[in-house]
Amino acid sequence: MSESAENDIMTTIRGLMDEEHALRSAGGLEPEERGRMKEVEEALDQCWDLLRQRRARSEFGQDPDDARVRPAAEVENYRQ
Repeated sequence: MSESAENDIMTTIRGLMDEEHALRSAGGLEPEERGRMKEVEEALDQCWDLLRQRRARSEFGQDPDDARVRPAAEVENYRQ
């Protein structure tokens, strides 16, 4: 597995998690902030799914670079 690609995905996940925590700690969210929270949650689901796909492909001798970001509706509520 390409360490660089995995590191990039993990960096994105950490940034999104930081943003999610900041939004949650702000308390009562305005409509714009609620919209952003939904976007962040969807992006996190997609990132975790992509990372999982890459690791599975690598484990089974396939090219992890063939993994693709799937639509948010397909990976919704994925948890590590």
